[in-house]
Amino acid sequence: MSEPTLARRLGTGDAVVVGLSAMIGAGVFSAFAPAAAAAGSALLVGLAVAAVVALCNAVASAQLASSYPASGGTYLFGREVLGPWWGFVAGWGFVVGKTASCAAMAMTFAAYALPGDAAGPWGRRLAAVAAVAALTAATLGGITRTAVVARILLAATSVTLVVALVVMAGGPTEPVVDPWAATGGVHGVLQSAGLLFFAFAGYARIATLAEEVRKPEMLGRAVLIALGIVVALYALVGVALLRVLGRDLAGEATPVAAAVTAAGAAWAEPVVRVGAAAAALGALLALLAGISRTALAMARERDLPTGLAAVHPRTRIPHRAQAVVGIAVVALVLVADLRGAIGFSSFGVLVYYAVANLSAMRQPAAERRWPRALNLVGLAGCLVLVVTLPLAAVIGGVIVVAIGLGGRAVRLRLDRSGTAQTVDSDSPPRH
Repeated sequence: MSEPTLARRLGTGDAVVVGLSAMIGAGVFSAFAPAAAAAGSALLVGLAVAAVVALCNAVASAQLASSYPASGGTYLFGREVLGPWWGFVAGWGFVVGKTASCAAMAMTFAAYALPGDAAGPWGRRLAAVAAVAALTAATLGGITRTAVVARILLAATSVTLVVALVVMAGGPTEPVVDPWAATGGVHGVLQSAGLLFFAFAGYARIATLAEEVRKPEMLGRAVLIALGIVVALYALVGVALLRVLGRDLAGEATPVAAAVTAAGAAWAEPVVRVGAAAAALGALLALLAGISRTALAMARERDLPTGLAAVHPRTRIPHRAQAVVGIAVVALVLVADLRGAIGFSSFGVLVYYAVANLSAMRQPAAERRWPRALNLVGLAGCLVLVVTLPLAAVIGGVIVVAIGLGGRAVRLRLDRSGTAQTVDSDSPPRH
C-alpha cells in the first residue's frame, strides 16, 4: 500500500506569497539594527553579499526541487544526491533551527504588538504563545487556508512598508557615509551578511512545499520572483534607515518604528507596529508550514518518529507533525532568549543551504538548469558566513548537530541489532 501524498493545490502566485511572507516578516523589522551594530553603514555591502549567497542558494534549491518534487526540501535532496547522512544533517539543522526561528518570530510579534512595560515580559510571552497556537490551528486547516492567511498578512505588511518608506523619504537625514562605515572591518561586514541572510531564508519554504504545487517546474520561477522582490525592498529600506537614523540605527530594537518617529511622523509609529506584528505573524505561519513538511519527510525515512508521517485524510496535511512543531515552539517561547534563538537559527539555516549547494553541484548535467559555479559560490558563502556568527551560536549549533548525529547512529545500531535478533530467532535450531 502506497503512502498518502499531499494535495497539489498551490499555483506560482501562492508559492511566491509563502516565500515573500517568510522573508519580509523575518527581516525588514528586525535584521537591520544588529547588522548595523556589526558593520556600521557598510551593512549595505553586507546586504549585497547576503543577496548573492541567497541567489546561489535559491537556484540550487529550485533546481533540486524540480528534480525531486516531494516534501522535505534539502533533507530529501541530500538523501537522494549525497546519501542519508547528508540529508539528515540538512533536515536536523532545518527542523531545530527553524523551530528556534519560529520562537523568535513569535516573540518579535509580541514585542511590536505590546510595546512598553504595560504588559510586562510574561504578558508578551503569553501573547507569543497565543500567536503560535492560532497559526498552528490555521495550518491544521489545510495548505490552501495557509496560503490565504499568508496573502492577508503580506498585504498588511506591504502597506505598512510603503507608508514607512514614504515618511522616511520626506524626513530629515543623517549622513550615510562617514567614519562609522569602517565599524567592524571585513569581519563585521561578513557578520552583517550572515545576519541579513537570515532574513532572505524564506525561499526555503517554497522548496519544502514541492509536493503541494501543481507543477514542480514552477518552483524556480517562484523562488526567483520572491527573492528579486525582497532584494529590492531590503535595499530601499536599508538606505532609508541609514538616511534617517544614521549611527543611531545600531541601537534601535524597533528601527522602522524609530525611523518614522525621527522623520517627524509619530502618527505613523502605531501603523508600523501593526504592520511589523503582521509581518512577524506571516513569517511564523510560513515557518510552521515548512518545518512540518520537513518533519514529515524525515519521519517517512524513520529519522524522526514514524507517527509524524501521518497525513490527515481530509485536509491532506501532516497534522501530527504540525501539532508537535507548534508544541515545541510554545515551549521555546516560554524559556528561550530572543537573541540566542536568532543566532542558533542562523547557524541551522546556513548548514542547511551548504548541503543544498553541495547536492546541486553533484546533480548530473541533464538535471542542471544553472551553472555549477553558482553552487560552488553558494557553498563557500554559507561556510564563510557560518563561522562569522557569534561564537555562542556556533558552539551551540555544533553541539546540537552532534546530538542529532549521535541519536541517528544509536537508532541505526538498534535497528541492526533488532534485525540480527530476528534472523537468529528465525534460524533453525542447531543439533
